[in-house]
Amino acid sequence: MSNTVEFAVMNGLGNKILVVDMRGRADKVTPQAAIALNAHPDTAFDQIMAIHDPKAAGTDAWIDILNCDGTKAQACGNGTRCVVQALAAETGRRAFTFQTVAGILNAQENADGTISVDMGKPVFEWDKIPLSEEFYDTSRIELQIGPIDAPILHSPSVMSMGNPHAIFWVDRDVMSFDLERFGPLLENHPMFPERANITLAQVTSPTSLRTRTWERGAGLTLACGSAACAAAVSAARTGRTGRTVTINVASATPPGILTIEWRERDDHVVMTGPAEWEWSGSVDPSTGLWSRDPDSQQAGSAAL
Repeated sequence: MSNTVEFAVMNGLGNKILVVDMRGRADKVTPQAAIALNAHPDTAFDQIMAIHDPKAAGTDAWIDILNCDGTKAQACGNGTRCVVQALAAETGRRAFTFQTVAGILNAQENADGTISVDMGKPVFEWDKIPLSEEFYDTSRIELQIGPIDAPILHSPSVMSMGNPHAIFWVDRDVMSFDLERFGPLLENHPMFPERANITLAQVTSPTSLRTRTWERGAGLTLACGSAACAAAVSAARTGRTGRTVTINVASATPPGILTIEWRERDDHVVMTGPAEWEWSGSVDPSTGLWSRDPDSQQAGSAAL
């Protein structure tokens, strides 16, 4: 077995993704390899999406997801879009079914080049998110940062989209808050025994939100798909918007929009947005040593 596999550097609204082709192999991308890859500016990332042979009948692949600190992630919507674009370019197919730790994900590439991912049903029960304290209503829990009489952030909506999320509602520009300072404190707050993704969300119209996210295991990120889904669901759940919204991801580079629909017929959350291929190469999944394909350019096919 060769020590190297093909990988692609991609992004979803700036969410930095490495798609690694582990099909036909029994090994996995190691935490050490993830940490080594993230240490280099050319391969620094938010999530690795490692494509493995399917484990379940009726699925196209098992997706193993790693954060840039080497820990495991249960879900990554922006990364899933990148996987779809890569496999669509390779196979000519448009629709795929993936299995992850968080469950089964159905996704498809649309005619306009955007990609839709069915992220499944949101989870609201406190012990399944999970939280360390019981809350009957998780659309607003008691948690704050700052002085008791004048908190900077308070009363988040909490839920799981395969991973834990806390959405703090703010009434001014999300970029005006020092999320780099508050993010680590909230991610590791005792309320969240498995840590949490922390999102600031501002309602900009009855059908739109503006968000910024500190991502569990990745830090301040340019975009987070599951956090956008959590914000959209929480906005509808608290009566701030309807069940279909556009998300303006404030820190995305270039600025970008996700469309999130929380379907009434089955409560599934469907996220639609772009993915972008940057370049490809080879990587050793055990060490993280990599090389760039000399023919790889900034535009072209995302096929692995």
